[in-house]
Amino acid sequence: MATAEKSGEIAINMSETKASTKGKAPLLNSSKAFAVVEPPNRGAKRGIAIGDFFLRLCALGAALGAAISMGTADQLLPFTTQFLQFEAQYDDFDAFKYFVISLAMVTGYLLLSLPFSIVCIIRPLATALRLFLVIFDSIMGGVTIAAGSAAAAIVYVAHTGNPNTNWLPICQQYGDYCQSASGAVIGSLIAGAVLFFIVILSAFALKRS
Repeated sequence: MATAEKSGEIAINMSETKASTKGKAPLLNSSKAFAVVEPPNRGAKRGIAIGDFFLRLCALGAALGAAISMGTADQLLPFTTQFLQFEAQYDDFDAFKYFVISLAMVTGYLLLSLPFSIVCIIRPLATALRLFLVIFDSIMGGVTIAAGSAAAAIVYVAHTGNPNTNWLPICQQYGDYCQSASGAVIGSLIAGAVLFFIVILSAFALKRS
């Protein structure tokens, strides 16, 4: 009898052990399934980061083209003599010199920001790096718009003149010079608009985090 009781107890213990083992198996499977789930908005943030990268390339091209166009603006009139030269260069106006320096600085920043933009594509949930880019994009966008506006005022006076102060329009003589300066102003305003659009996209990505 004692032997039968012992064997019965052993059988009961073994059955409980199997039941407890079967009950633990679904918990392990559920933990593995939970680890595979990706956080929401990851795909949307990566798409915004890819768009950010291509927009930076567009802004970089516009800023670089504007700086080169203004920096190479130079025209020498054909009736120049040995003792008297009629030449127009970008450094004849302080606003144009400020324009070239500012656009060169913005171009350098955009070039240096491309690796950070690539990191945002690889790690779309990195909010600190995106916030860093938003701050400096806003600053560079303001610098670009300010330089473009100052240069646009000079270009406007060069095209139309000012009869109240007897300022004659010089673009009638320096047509190529004014054309280069006007193209540079348009390029700078495009670069500034793209930069502010990048800021809006980045702010939208940060809001979704």
